[in-house]
Amino acid sequence: MKKKLLEINHLSIRFPGPEVPLEAVKNNSFVLYKGEILGIVGESGSGKSITALSIIQLLPKVAHIHQGSISLLLNDAGTDSPNSDSYTDLPLLTKDEISDIRGRRIAMIFQEPMTALNPVLNCGEQVQEAVVRHQKLSSEKAKQKILDLFAQVKLPDPERIYRSFPHQLSGGQKQRVMIAMALSCQPDLLIADEPTTALDATVQKSILQLLLELKETYHLSMIFISHDLGVIQSIADRVLVMQEGKIVERGNVKTLFGSPQHPYTKGLLACRPSLTKDLKRLPTIADFIEKQTEPTKPPKLIIPDEVSALSDSPVLLSVKNLATWYPVKKNFMGKPLEYLKAVDNVSFELRKGETLGLVGESGCGKSTLAKTLIGLERPQYGNIWYEEKDLANISFEDWKQMRKKIQIIFQDPYSSLNPAQPIGLSIIEPMKVHRLWKNEKQYKEKAIGLLELVGLNETHFFRLPHEFSGGQRQRICIARALSLQPEFIICDECVSALDVSVQAQILNLLTDLKEQFKLTYIFISHDLSVVRFISDRVMVMKEGKIVESGTVDAIYSNPQSPHTRELISAVL
Repeated sequence: MKKKLLEINHLSIRFPGPEVPLEAVKNNSFVLYKGEILGIVGESGSGKSITALSIIQLLPKVAHIHQGSISLLLNDAGTDSPNSDSYTDLPLLTKDEISDIRGRRIAMIFQEPMTALNPVLNCGEQVQEAVVRHQKLSSEKAKQKILDLFAQVKLPDPERIYRSFPHQLSGGQKQRVMIAMALSCQPDLLIADEPTTALDATVQKSILQLLLELKETYHLSMIFISHDLGVIQSIADRVLVMQEGKIVERGNVKTLFGSPQHPYTKGLLACRPSLTKDLKRLPTIADFIEKQTEPTKPPKLIIPDEVSALSDSPVLLSVKNLATWYPVKKNFMGKPLEYLKAVDNVSFELRKGETLGLVGESGCGKSTLAKTLIGLERPQYGNIWYEEKDLANISFEDWKQMRKKIQIIFQDPYSSLNPAQPIGLSIIEPMKVHRLWKNEKQYKEKAIGLLELVGLNETHFFRLPHEFSGGQRQRICIARALSLQPEFIICDECVSALDVSVQAQILNLLTDLKEQFKLTYIFISHDLSVVRFISDRVMVMKEGKIVESGTVDAIYSNPQSPHTRELISAVL
């Protein structure tokens, strides 16, 4: 007989609102059995993460549990005596009692690793803190356990990662440190909130396999939250589908994915880009909801009158023998003795109106290449020719003027927004720097237009970044990147934090903007299905070098490099 590890009954969670409270979770009930993986899917803001945070009692201070119970199995009496099992209601525990349960009984992998890790402590110290507190190990034994964990989650050179600070790691490497931290005390329940969001396909596959092995070895139970339905399908036993705080469908994986009943579930499944099909546009949730809710077309981007459509024939960007190195070993005088060659002798061309997809494993140099192209990193040598200017050798003032033409959308939306500044002002700020408009009224109108363009609205203008979900924050960053009406945008994992329905809207939006204004993109993603949908050509990177490039059809149907074949075979 299956034993309940966690039972949630009639849970409702509210946030204060200007007139009436906002009910983020609405009267939901479900059970998690021992040794089971329960998947939770839904759009950003559907209540997935808030439900998870309520279990571990880390809700924001303004939120409160309006009703319901969250019961965790404390003492297992065995299969012969299920009635003697002891449960505790987690919301009723004191701070000390819930603190003792966190990490030891329940652990959580958070969605955004950069904000979950302490920037002033190295990664090893942060994991060691949890190990020493709950397992009472000596420093020497704790360090060895952490190094073993780092190796287990496929982190390269565990000794180096142990000494490294979070900002010195790639997005995927930071996420793997978080996974190692969560597993460090071998908890009974692991809550994984988008744990593979920042990982490329091959590492994602290895992490999921690791989690499955841990489940079998330690009879681990998991709540696995993801916007990637392919991931949920590959790892979960049962699935809950959430919409606007309510569970709208539930069932085992095979039944729910094979024969979804709710229109919302059907929409989520249809929104996923395909690795084998060429699509001009992706379906959205609105296409599957009741006919009375007709999908609305996104408003058109308002641009200055002087901006016109760009021709698509000339070469816009020409990169020649570009190299960006980081010193990893210095002598006592500070002279570098050894370098990490993050970008190593890279050359390529990009034409106006083209979308160039860039794929590769975490740490292969994709983001470093993007930062070098935008002037945020100085190259060791090489040239970046953009409209007859070598961006590798221009002044700060010249770069300031180039910002109107070249923009970047970063991978981590929270760390790229000012936490103390309303998001509307964050969008206005670059427009004011370049004096695009005449008065405050125009600036606000343009900012609101951009918010509506990416699926938000006027009411969001004065809200702070922490008041938004991860997907909503990424849309804000996209709006800010569009604020100067650039001709060239580097998208560095710009849809990685989005659920599939919003991802489809953003990909369709980027496609529309490209066609209407002859925009040019470099689109970086670990999701090969996304890259196939949006790209004209694809480059594959490995260890700082371009190992293969070509058209989408050529790369996906007949890959020549063994590394490319490995990436494609790893797609779930």
